[in-house]
Amino acid sequence: MLVDTHCHLDALEFDADREAMIARARAAGVGCMVLPAVDRAGFARVRALCAGRPALRFALGVHPLYVAAAHEADLDVLAMELEQCGNDAVAVGEIGLDFFVTDIDPALQERWFVAQLRIAKEMGLPVLLHVRRSQDRILKHVRAVFGRNGPGGIAHAFNGSRQQADEFIKLGFALGFGGAVTWQRALNLRRLVTELPLESIVLETDAPDIPPEFAAGERNEPAHLPRIAQVIAGIRGVEPEELVQATGANAQRVLPRLAAAYSE
Repeated sequence: MLVDTHCHLDALEFDADREAMIARARAAGVGCMVLPAVDRAGFARVRALCAGRPALRFALGVHPLYVAAAHEADLDVLAMELEQCGNDAVAVGEIGLDFFVTDIDPALQERWFVAQLRIAKEMGLPVLLHVRRSQDRILKHVRAVFGRNGPGGIAHAFNGSRQQADEFIKLGFALGFGGAVTWQRALNLRRLVTELPLESIVLETDAPDIPPEFAAGERNEPAHLPRIAQVIAGIRGVEPEELVQATGANAQRVLPRLAAAYSE
């Protein structure tokens, strides 16, 4: 199954044609899409979008770029909603650290990140990680909270070094790759998707963001995922069907609650 492990289908950019956009993705062969929330207000949005749609699954969390506007009580709400929604939530996310943006206190980001890691550990849920210019710091916190046998998850939009990639893999994480790899100038990403074990890779779009080169300047959407997969397969020198099968299995392994989308 072709799985988009990270797409923000509740974003305002999709308000005008959300249903048509989802239909395009399904028609293109995308069998499952994972919708991570970014703030407390998004919890209800992603849950509502996924209700009654086995092909859509959600994660709940507070994104590092939203922690400045968040409230401590949001952590209690997060834990409560994760408990209430049972197997419908596949992960805690999108959580992490963003040290590219300089106007959000790093210490505040880290406090929220650690708190949400602890919730994930308590509930035995994997995490969807935002790791922009923060790979080493994130690895430190994951090791401290999860240990070596934690629930793992996905390092979304990974763009670190091979050494950092290997450390995430050791901790039970898969690495998410999407439209950024299709750009000819993305030499590090292309090297990574060539060298990394196939069992460590999952696919994503991050729609509506990070459009592929073939849709430069356009809104990104999950319907682009099959062509992204073709590009990555070409870079690796494998058949697209092999890549799709492997990455779908990888997604199900690191996000075990996706199994329902495969069977319904």
